[in-house]
Formats: sequence, C-alpha cells, structure tokens
Amino acid sequence: MDAFLYQATIYLAAAVIAVPLAARLGLGSVLGYLAAGIIIGPILGLVGAETEDLQHFAEFGVVMMLFLIGLELDPRALWAMRHKLVGLGGLQVLLSTLALMVAATAAGETWQVSLAVGLALSLSSTAIVLQTLSEKGLMQTRGGRASFSVLLTQDIAVIPILAFLPLLAMSGVPQISTDGSISRSEASNHASDGHEALSLVAGLPGWAVTLTTIAMIAIIILAGIYLTRPLFRFIHATNLREMYTALALLIVVGISFLMTLVGLSPALGAFLAGVVLANSEFRHELESDLTPFKGLLLGLFFITVGAGINYRLFLASPGDFIGLALLVIVTKGVILFFVGRAFGLRRRNHWLFTLSLAQAGEFGFVLLAFSKQQNVIPAALAEKLLLVIALSMLITPLLFIIYDLLSHRMGETRVEHEPDEIDEQGPVIIAGIGRFGQIVNRLVRASGYKTILLDNDMQAVQLMRRFGVKSFLGDPTRPELLKAAGIAKAQVLVVALDDPENTVKMVTYVRRTYPDLHIIARAYDRNHVFELYKAGADDIVREMFDSSLRAGRYVLEKIGLSEYEAAQAEQTFYAHDRLTVRELAALWVPGVPASENEAYIEKARALEKDLETALQELAEKKDHKSN
Repeated sequence: MDAFLYQATIYLAAAVIAVPLAARLGLGSVLGYLAAGIIIGPILGLVGAETEDLQHFAEFGVVMMLFLIGLELDPRALWAMRHKLVGLGGLQVLLSTLALMVAATAAGETWQVSLAVGLALSLSSTAIVLQTLSEKGLMQTRGGRASFSVLLTQDIAVIPILAFLPLLAMSGVPQISTDGSISRSEASNHASDGHEALSLVAGLPGWAVTLTTIAMIAIIILAGIYLTRPLFRFIHATNLREMYTALALLIVVGISFLMTLVGLSPALGAFLAGVVLANSEFRHELESDLTPFKGLLLGLFFITVGAGINYRLFLASPGDFIGLALLVIVTKGVILFFVGRAFGLRRRNHWLFTLSLAQAGEFGFVLLAFSKQQNVIPAALAEKLLLVIALSMLITPLLFIIYDLLSHRMGETRVEHEPDEIDEQGPVIIAGIGRFGQIVNRLVRASGYKTILLDNDMQAVQLMRRFGVKSFLGDPTRPELLKAAGIAKAQVLVVALDDPENTVKMVTYVRRTYPDLHIIARAYDRNHVFELYKAGADDIVREMFDSSLRAGRYVLEKIGLSEYEAAQAEQTFYAHDRLTVRELAALWVPGVPASENEAYIEKARALEKDLETALQELAEKKDHKSN
C-alpha cells in the first residue's frame, strides 16, 4: 500500500507541475505529460519496473477515448463518409505501409517482417492528435476534419490488420531481447501464474486466430444491439445515478477483457461498441460518465510512455534512434503532403494535415506486441521499434509548434479574447448576435423583457455595446458560460449561432442538461433542421425560409391574386412545410445527401404533389366563388 501511494504521489505531482508549465509555454498538455514521464523515469529514476504494468492500466484512457469517438459516429454517418475514409485515409495507410515496408526490406528484413513493421508504423497517434486538435480549436477546420478522417480510417484498419498479422507468423523466429534475456512472450510459456490460461487463442494456428477474432467482433456488435438497452432500462429503474457510471465502466472493461481473450486490442472492441451504441437513447449518459475517466487516464498513459523509454537502449546509439524516428516522420509526412494535395487541401489546412499525422502512434505498440506474440517480428527488433514509436510521439508536439509558426506566417491566426464575467441573468438567453440574433433581441427587449446576449465575436459584442445594448463576450457553447448566464432559471434559449455544427452541439447539450428549457434554434437549411429536430430543439427557424415565403406572397399578389388569397396560399404552404419537415425527418440519414436517399426522394415527391393539390383546391374555391 505504501508503495502504491508513493507511486501515485509521484505521477500526480509530475502531472500537476509539468502540464501547466507546458500549457503556459504554449507547448500543449500532451508534451507536458510526456516530459513529466521522462523526468520521473529516465532522468530521475523515481519510477522503475512497475511503469510497464501501469501502462497497461493507463491504456484504458485510449480505450475510453476510442469508445467515446465511436459514440459520436452513427453507422449511417460512417457509410456516408465511406469515400473520404477509403480514399483519403485508405490511401495514406496503404502508401505509408508500402514505403516503410520498402525501407525495412532495404535494411535486410524478410518481407513478412517488413510488412508487419510497415503496418505498425503507418498508424498515427489518435490520442495525441485529437487531444491537441481539440486544445488548439482546430478540430472543425478543414485540415482538422481531414486528419480526423484519416485517424478514423486507421482505427478501423486495426481490425483487419490484427486479423491479418497471424497469417504472417513464421516458425522459429528467435524471441531474444536486446539484453540477451528471454522475451516476455517466451517467458510467459514458463510462467506459473496461470495468466496464459485466459487466452482463447494460445497455440492456435493463424487461420483459427483470424476466425476467433471475427467471431468475437460479431459477439460485441450483437451484444451492443440487443443487450445494452435492457441493461440500461434496468439500471434506470433503480434511480441511482452512480449505477450509470458503474454500467458505463462495466461495458468498457468487459469489452476490453473479451478482446484480450483473443489477443486483440481493447481499444478496438471499445470503438466498435461505441459505434453500435451511437444511436442509443443512453448515449449521452455514457459520454458524460466516461469523459472524466478518459482525460485522467489519457494523461497517465502519456506519462507512462515517457517514463517507459528504454534509455539504456537509447543511450547505446541515440543518433540511430533519433534518425529512425525522423525517417518515419519524414516518410509519412511526404506521403501525407501529396495525399492532402490530391484531395484539395491548401495552405494552413494542408500543413496541419501533413504535420499532425506524421508520427507513429499508440496502436503501433499494440501491433508490435501482438506481432511479437504471434512470432511475426523478433523481440529484439520489436523493442527497438517501440523506442522509435515513443520518440516519434515525443516529437509530435514540436510538429504542432512548427504548424503554429507556419500558420502565423500565413497570417491566418485568430486572436482569442478572455471571456467576460457575466453579472446579470434573465428569462431569455440569446446565443449569437449576428443579423438573426439582433432582430430577435430587438423585438423581445422592445416588448419589455430582459435578454442576456452571448457571442464569441469581439466585433459583434463591441458593436452592440456602442448602441447601448449590454452583451457578454464568450463561447456560448461552453457549459460554464451558460450557467453563469442563468440558464438553469431561464425560460427560453435562442440559439442563433453562425456555425451549424456548434448549433447542433449546443442544442444537444442544453436539451440533455436542462430538459424543461424551451429552445428556439436558427437553422441554415433543411438538413440542419433535421439535425436540430433530432437534437431536441422546440422551435426551428430556417434563416431564409420566412423571408423567401414572404417574397413568394408578393409574387402571387403581382400576378393576379388578392392580398387575402396570396396570404391563404402562404399559410397553406407554411402549414404543409411544417408537416413535410416532420415526415422527412424520420427518413433523413445524417451525412447522406438527399439525392442518394431513395426513400427520402419518394416521400418528398409525394408530399410535393399533396402541396400542389392543396393549392389547386384553394384556386378552385376562388373560381367557384367568382362564378
């Protein structure tokens, strides 16, 4: 117990000191975690042999991150992204694998070993890249979305790679580590602790391992579809909030255990389970329960990566290892540069895509360990490659610094301002004070009701203040800002943001957290209406709909209808459009263009005929009265 408390104190103290310092210096939290691990490990020697065991525990941060990523991905959205996943992501994985395979073959390795090495090093660090993109606010840029597509492709590619690696297994591969001792995989055959008995694939031929892998993946998918909803309903009946957290952890830990039974990555199973549960009504509970665990464990994972570096092996030939790490980064960077160019990325987005994904990643650890276990890669080579991967991950934050410098030289940086301290509350909160929000605010204020205006645009806020309207600067999507504005006591929230994605994100959060609040949301187009409808908005206003409808009424008045008849036609169209939105929302699939949705097209045509019939009946009534 004393040893555990000592180690916990060391790790937490290192994180508390190093991470804020790195953040203040603009280096990002990931580099802070990695630096903390290096300091307490190779430099000071405060942690030792237990780091590897702790890293297995810390890997649950990666597992939870992949599970939460999966929760955000509707299977239909995945299908809609198939061209980008197969094209952009698939091309990167294929070309990187081939290039690194050629390099390994040139170094004298067999084609089986070279292919395994290429596959392991072709994958980038999902943990580091997504964490850094989120911290820097780059996730919604075109380069950020392209990077996410590639990372998602790589995460999915782990499935067939893990199933394929056993087929490369070679008998008689020497499993001797660099210090001459027997490798862990060999030592496990002689262990007496019984852990090897937990493996379902121990001793099976490669084809049997592949079939077992496919079967386990099928079990996870079926369980996610048919078992989780009854479980959540059962827990919901207990009315105990902590049981949601317990069930969320049970799902992740249980899936991880099942995957380890067949020698697969727990993160892989967690990602699949997340995708399966993406449409579950309990998705938001899972997300809110696991997010705190993910952040803490991810930080611990990065610390253990830094602390677990084999400094003796590194110090024996530091130049070679740094050269190999840079070779991997340059090779992948060149491929990413041309792939990004081919898919239309330019300027800062192009450099973000190129530099953010050039490293090897945490799944490389998994693939190398699995390859060594399956006698695909010799233990000595695997140990060297693990060090190369760790070094490339350490270099990654520096690549983001290079990107920041390039972006600054391109003159495309954005100045961030500190949010205001909100000292007022009111019954109506308006998020976004552009042209749409300003009109809503003028009407409500002129009618005698108090409004709280929030916007992240300094110029818009300053403009409103010049006209005597008090406004508050800050990101309206941030929960703490909404709480300060009094959302818990407010009656109405108007979401008038310019960014459709942020609008959906905000409506989803507010509806989940404040179910009784009335939400009025601004929509960009009909697809955005459908998204907001599913997110839980009470009233949805398309920004161009009402003005276009009024213009159509003017047209009818000028070509022969009276004001009353034109108004009737306008009202009929409006009522029918409300019905159309509700009918088509049930058939709309996120990420799939309406032109590719046959059921949607058929229903839209039928509803359009109904509209024509309704308007013709109005015209016939007018003619009948005139006769």
